[in-house]
Amino acid sequence: MRMGHTFLAASSLQLQRLKPQFKQNLIGRAEARPSETLLRSMTLLRSLDQNVSWQELPTREVTARYVTGRPYSQSALRFASPKKNGVLALGIMSGTSADGIDVALVRISGRGARLENFAAIPFSAAVREAILRVGEGRAVTTGEISQLNFLLGKIFGEAALGALRKFRVSPGRVAVIGSHGQTVFHQGIAARLCGERVASTLQIGEPSVIAGVTGITTVGDFRPADMAAGGQGAPLVPFVDYLMYRHARIGRAALNIGGIANITAIPAGAGIEDVFAFDTGPGNMVMDALVRRFSDGRKTFDRGAEMARRGELLPGVLEFLLHDPFLRKTPPKTAGREQYGEKFVVAMMAHREARGARAEDLVRTATIFTALSILDAVHRFVAPRAKISELIVSGGGARNPLLMAQIAAGLRGVRLRDSGEFGVSGDAKEAFAFAVLGYQTLRRRAGNVPGATGAARAVVLGKVCYGG
Repeated sequence: MRMGHTFLAASSLQLQRLKPQFKQNLIGRAEARPSETLLRSMTLLRSLDQNVSWQELPTREVTARYVTGRPYSQSALRFASPKKNGVLALGIMSGTSADGIDVALVRISGRGARLENFAAIPFSAAVREAILRVGEGRAVTTGEISQLNFLLGKIFGEAALGALRKFRVSPGRVAVIGSHGQTVFHQGIAARLCGERVASTLQIGEPSVIAGVTGITTVGDFRPADMAAGGQGAPLVPFVDYLMYRHARIGRAALNIGGIANITAIPAGAGIEDVFAFDTGPGNMVMDALVRRFSDGRKTFDRGAEMARRGELLPGVLEFLLHDPFLRKTPPKTAGREQYGEKFVVAMMAHREARGARAEDLVRTATIFTALSILDAVHRFVAPRAKISELIVSGGGARNPLLMAQIAAGLRGVRLRDSGEFGVSGDAKEAFAFAVLGYQTLRRRAGNVPGATGAARAVVLGKVCYGG
């Protein structure tokens, strides 16, 4: 397997291979703000702001391997080929974009996990609007939240049964469902409440209802156990990233670009205690919000970067966005609609350069901002700690050619790979992960990565709701 040059500032020779504009961030000067490091040279922005063509990497059928055992023992974390038999688990995921439900069917044996099938079921417009209304913190009653919690549980359960019919698999053959739930609030860092400092999270889509609808034992509410151990409750997929992507000689990072973008760093030969991960900032969330706004809801995302390609960069707006304080926070850190939802988009559009600007210009600027926030996170927080030669990309953002071209332009010498090369497509990856995490919980085994969440220890995640 060919290895690319790393961007880690390990020697002056390596630094000479890099664009001068990136050197300051490579050295890890975390005190410098993105606007000072990334906007110092407009040459950098022009070099990234190109309609560079991006070709999807070829995919092939590869088994993603996973090993069970006692939490984090070395024998429990080896890769090995799965047997033909084993148990079936179903993973259900609805991300911050709230565009629909991903369902992954996974076969897990004593020493492996394999993606058997995958389906994506869109939300109705009414349900999506209800989710966004709660997630954006608009005026709702506790009754509406309670009702939506149970409604989503029913919808998730029906989606699971519909997917199983499509897969031609009887529900009685499925041992467990792992459902992440729909995040409507996440406060990973403690804030003041009634004189106390409290961190909290809320995912709705009642797992007891899922279990009742399907008759399948369901694990849900994964984040609180990690938070009770002092973590931020997210990201949780790094556990599966490690099992899928660890390599004895190649340092890798897994980048998922969903509504929020997050990255998992897996140094060469890493033990799970060496893995670290964090949210880098917005993924598709800001871009999607602009597209919905300017299309009056007729479009939900910028397919093929069609709008962004027709636009022009708004430098003043970009500089304003790069002052966002989340980008400078030291990991572990998590983000959501609280940081990059409607209020963020309204503030962006209120900028003097944005007033009267074309929709295409704003979407392009948001796309470039997303790419630069990812690049800044890599150079600021990953490069000083790990030598990375390959970046494995998943999530809806991986299909945005302009976004991917910008990321590729900023990571010269790092090989970009599609997660599908490893047996699990980018669309299915998070649902696949929660099938594995649900099974891990069913076997009373830990599923968090303290280096990703900041938890004091590894813990068993989630709550088990038994089916019929």
